[in-house]
Amino acid sequence: MLEKTMRMNYLYDFYQMLLTDKQRSYMSLYYLDDYSLGEIADEYEVSRQAVYDNIKRTEAMLEEYEAKLGLLKKFQQRQMLIDQLKQQADADAMAMLEALEELE
Repeated sequence: MLEKTMRMNYLYDFYQMLLTDKQRSYMSLYYLDDYSLGEIADEYEVSRQAVYDNIKRTEAMLEEYEAKLGLLKKFQQRQMLIDQLKQQADADAMAMLEALEELE
C-alpha cells in the first residue's frame, strides 16, 4: 500500500495540472492529507461510493498519462544516474550534481 501511495503522490505531482479541480481536491485530500473516503464524502456532501469512484478513475487517468508521457519514469532514471555519478564523483563534481538535483 505504501508503494502505491508513493507512486500516486509522484504521479499527482507530475500530472495534477491535467486534472479537474474536483479530481485534484479528492486526490490531494486522500493521498496527501490522508483523509478517509468518508471524510471526503462529508466534506463534499456526496456518497463514499462517489468519492471512491472518482479517485479510482483519477488513478487510472494518472497511470494513463504516465504510460503516454513517462515523466515519472524519466525522473526516476535521472535520479538513478545522479546517484551513480555521486558514488564516483570528486568534490567539484559532487557540488555540481547537488545543484542539478535542486533543479528537479
